[in-house]
Amino acid sequence: MTRSFTLRLLAGVVVGVASLAACAQYPGNHEVVKLWPKGAPALQADARPETVRISPEGDHVITHVAEPSLTLYLPSPQTATGAAVIIAPGGGHSELWIDHEGFRVAEFLSEHGVAAFVLKYRLAREKGSSYTVEGTELEDMQRAIRVVRSRSGDWKIDPARIGVMGFSAGGELAELASTRYDAGHLDTEDPVEHVSSKPDFQALLYPAIPKEPRLTAQTPKAFLACGAMDRVDISQGMAEFYLALARLHVSAELHIYAGIGHGFGIRKSNTRPVADWPELFLEWMSVQGLLK
Repeated sequence: MTRSFTLRLLAGVVVGVASLAACAQYPGNHEVVKLWPKGAPALQADARPETVRISPEGDHVITHVAEPSLTLYLPSPQTATGAAVIIAPGGGHSELWIDHEGFRVAEFLSEHGVAAFVLKYRLAREKGSSYTVEGTELEDMQRAIRVVRSRSGDWKIDPARIGVMGFSAGGELAELASTRYDAGHLDTEDPVEHVSSKPDFQALLYPAIPKEPRLTAQTPKAFLACGAMDRVDISQGMAEFYLALARLHVSAELHIYAGIGHGFGIRKSNTRPVADWPELFLEWMSVQGLLK
């Protein structure tokens, strides 16, 4: 089990507000794909315009998501492994910290041959929202998995090596998708809905663990990481989650970093060993046969 001795806290003070165009400049020219090109179902009637603020550390923080989407980070053909990861940033289900828990992670993975997709999902707990975590947000994640799997040929992805990764609230969403999936809905005209929503693996980083995890022997294999100084329900909850998977004989790997709190993601200020978690994740993928 890996350990280190730093504490990283998220700051939520607004120092500026930018337009969506400004946010889009950070990931550069990466393609953005709408989950529902004709419009997402059950859109909030009085939805406010999507906005982004800048944190004191320079992070882009998105609120009022109206159009769920995926930002694509595809590896070069020379380095592509065929594996893919859908990334759900955190933010307490009221906002999305899309840099250190989204774009930077996707950039790292794509540079190492893994296709990465940053999910921008609707938010259930921002003020005035009519959305729900296990309804709307989960539907967005499930749709993201179906979209990636249905277009696996276009994006040179193995449809049997598509995983989910989530941070904090996004980790809860990734866990929900790993236990509340289906084989597809053939009774609809939308061909994307015909595809399975089951991820092939999951990576949960300091996640909010659902009250009813619904784990079974068919739960996807898991990579787990958090800080020992995080909330007790996360730091100790992750250990309990790992043991629950072990009892079901589901392959899992757990890292708890001593002295570390919540929200480390990928930041320049991270120190070793917590800064090495992305490499550990790649090593785990390799051991699991996901980087063929």
